[in-house]
Amino acid sequence: MSPSSETAHGQRLVIVESPAKAKTIKGYLGPGYIVEASVGHIRDLPSTAAEVPDKYTGEVRRLGVDVDHDFAPIYVVNADKKSQVSKLKSLLAESDELFLATDEDREGEAIAWHLQQVLKPKVPVHRMVFHEITKAAIQEAVANPRELNQRLVDAQETRRILDRLYGFEVSPVLWKKVMPKLSAGRVQSVATRLVVERERERMAFRSASYWDLVGTFGTGRTPADAANPETFGARLASVDGKRIASGRDFGSDGRLKAGSTNTLHLDEQAARQLAAALEQTAFSVRSVESKPYRRSPYAPFRTTTLQQEASRKLGFGAKRTMQVAQKLYENGFITYMRTDSTTLSETAVTAARAQVTQLYGADYLPDAPRTYASKVKNAQEAHEAVRPSGDRFRTPAETGLSGDDFKLYELIWMRTVASQMKDAVGQSVTVRVGGASADGRDVEFSASGKIITFHGFLKAYVEGADDPNAELDDRERRLPQVAQGDPLAAERITPEGHATKPPARYTEASLVKELEDREIGRPSTYASIIDTIIQRRYVFKKGTALVPSFLSFAVVNLLEKHFGRLVDYDFTARMEDDLDRIAAGEAKSVPWLKRFYFGEGEGEGAAGAAAEAGNGDGDHLGGLKELVTDLGAIDAREISSFRISDDITLRVGRYGPYVERASTVEGEPGQRADIPDELPPDELTVELAEELLAKPSGDFELGPDPVSGNMLVAKDGRYGPYVTEILPEGTPKTGKNAVKPRTASLFKTMSLDTVTLEDALRLLSLPRVVGTDAEGAEITAQNGRYGPYLKRGTDSRSLTSEDQLFTITLDEALAIYAQPKQRGRAAAAPPLKELGTDPVSERPVVVKDGRFGPYVTDGETNATLRKDDDVETITPERGYELLAEKRARGPVKKAAKKAPAKKAAAKKTTTAKATATKTAAKKTAAKKTTTATKTAAAKKTAAKKTAAAKATATDEG
Repeated sequence: MSPSSETAHGQRLVIVESPAKAKTIKGYLGPGYIVEASVGHIRDLPSTAAEVPDKYTGEVRRLGVDVDHDFAPIYVVNADKKSQVSKLKSLLAESDELFLATDEDREGEAIAWHLQQVLKPKVPVHRMVFHEITKAAIQEAVANPRELNQRLVDAQETRRILDRLYGFEVSPVLWKKVMPKLSAGRVQSVATRLVVERERERMAFRSASYWDLVGTFGTGRTPADAANPETFGARLASVDGKRIASGRDFGSDGRLKAGSTNTLHLDEQAARQLAAALEQTAFSVRSVESKPYRRSPYAPFRTTTLQQEASRKLGFGAKRTMQVAQKLYENGFITYMRTDSTTLSETAVTAARAQVTQLYGADYLPDAPRTYASKVKNAQEAHEAVRPSGDRFRTPAETGLSGDDFKLYELIWMRTVASQMKDAVGQSVTVRVGGASADGRDVEFSASGKIITFHGFLKAYVEGADDPNAELDDRERRLPQVAQGDPLAAERITPEGHATKPPARYTEASLVKELEDREIGRPSTYASIIDTIIQRRYVFKKGTALVPSFLSFAVVNLLEKHFGRLVDYDFTARMEDDLDRIAAGEAKSVPWLKRFYFGEGEGEGAAGAAAEAGNGDGDHLGGLKELVTDLGAIDAREISSFRISDDITLRVGRYGPYVERASTVEGEPGQRADIPDELPPDELTVELAEELLAKPSGDFELGPDPVSGNMLVAKDGRYGPYVTEILPEGTPKTGKNAVKPRTASLFKTMSLDTVTLEDALRLLSLPRVVGTDAEGAEITAQNGRYGPYLKRGTDSRSLTSEDQLFTITLDEALAIYAQPKQRGRAAAAPPLKELGTDPVSERPVVVKDGRFGPYVTDGETNATLRKDDDVETITPERGYELLAEKRARGPVKKAAKKAPAKKAAAKKTTTAKATATKTAAKKTAAKKTTTATKTAAAKKTAAKKTAAAKATATDEG
């Protein structure tokens, strides 16, 4: 069948997920085909009870799943997809064949099944699959379609039902016991627990101090060159046969680990004494050990390794990586990006080997193609590795791409080509240097070197590392050519102090790796999971590190104590195995769901193996339903309370975390102080808690307003200190006659503990009328969000100080207005500090002074310095980190403009509505992202205390 010619088959309708994908494929199929997008899922479980058909009541209406009748799901066509479904039905009515060309994974198979169920085609239906969008691949897929894979559909449906039950049953528990609008999920809760546990480890960590010596030794040979240096550095390895303690010898409690009997722990005094005793020592080479060095290429990318490397090398978050990869795939540049496989097709291997020869020469090409076995258990995505598409790889320069698209394509291209190159080979050398100290102790220093004699694949690609101090594979360390017995002169021996560090927080890259290593969830969902826990405020980013919020501590505390099985790592991994067994036809869905939800055994043995796991209160009952029914044992206050010291407690309240010290007088209120937003939990020390409690808090009565008689008070608000008035009881707060209290922010020179009634009266007198100009226009002095300014009609002019608000005269104001108004920004001030070249944007990074304080910029991205950052001491690395964090957050979304006034002309309103409708349609169809099209995200509905409100619980993994 030729896809480019219209045959007796007539018109064929091809349905894909996204408009971008449809546009690319349409160009390859010709006039006999209509290619249309479903724009993601067209049907799903209802987001709210209001979407459930009226015939369903009770639990079915709340859950969207009939748990009493084999967990039958209630599917509804998404409200925003009804018009698209109508369009697809209309196109199908004019077609003779239907090709369902959604992605070739479980979710893509499920979308195809839903399309078939909703459209009810009366013409032949074909499942068209491909893993790259090239002309050859598309034509091959049309010519060789297959049937819908019902096992994949059933497996995806089971996951969807499982996630719905988990989310809609556990989330309401969090609402009642922790805070409204929280969510729980099968994978997101476990991912949050991982981040919280790492922070707990950091909080419990006790640093250990240890010292050693670093020596610089000379061979005495000249001249020296890069290949044979005259001097080299070595570190103290042993004293009298005892190995010098290093960081790995200490536990998290700051003590030497058990079994360290033959280890010598040097403190500063001992290290300095030993260095002094070695000043006159004659050293010599005691041994030279040389071993061959060989490093094989890294496997081609799969989803998770792509996310990790894009994070390390490009500073991309997992979500951003998948969005860019999706765009590259849909436009025909790379193969399908959600894959567990590291294998390459014969076509891809041939293309990669040809490019190796072309770009690096035949010396870099191995005799036989390299093959890579997948390390992922139950790999199910049915694709090859992520690679450039086609039977000939386009070099990055040939693609015409730019920006993020270019960077990610280049990364994928380099990794793929390198995977078919020869090993890197060389020599690794260890030199031992010995001598005797003045007090008779035998000491030995050690130095390691590495020489790469043939770089092989390292010419094309070097993998990054999560540890910034780790040495990359292509780094060489050359040592001089010495032999055993050669004398050496100690040019310098320096004592060096060290301290053990707490375990590093997870980054997006390392959390993805941890989830995959533990076999939790599906790799294709990790990007959306990480995005979810950030959006839910369970985690925030500090640089590239993922830091848990105090809120997440309360949530994880509740889940561990009362739903321990649901956040148990092994249980979650075994549950994933069970789902894979269902997909393989080795287990059945309904009995497994019954065991999970009701705790019933259905004779499925191995299929329900995960349900046997249990820990925590009540988990022995086995079923989710029973766990969420009796909540009496959960003490909400205890769950959200964490002891900091004997008399200070951290509590997570409904309006945020705070520290509290109980009153020593019974019945009297204790002290409370809010905790700053985004304070890392491991930084909340007893000293900081004391400092917060010592700060002025609450309302400070300043005295009555002499005019109104209302009490004026000073408060510390979320956006800083301010003064306001207390209105009399009975003052209407809503409606047409509502009265708002006067409020004014304190000047920068003022503080809560020094502000006076006189200050408050002056602040509340603003805006101040300065006078009128010759034309009668009033000029006022006002204090705004961006500082003090003058206002005349719509013309505003900045003032240089807050004091001018009260002192500026009419003549001075008119003089300011007599000056031409500066359009745009003022002339750029010179940078406060230069930091170097950003490794991602490759542009110079500088520190500048801005409206909201100092910030770093590379000319494209701006990032404000945090309160702990200082212009004088900030390092280039910290600057790059702030920029990477800002890029990961993406552009700030601007609030939608308010609707025009009702009195606007009808024509204008109509035009505006039409434009808005077109714009919305374009935006909806613009792109398919991992979260927008492949995740049934919970919709925001009006907050009602009904079953409809309950049904808004997020049920994402």
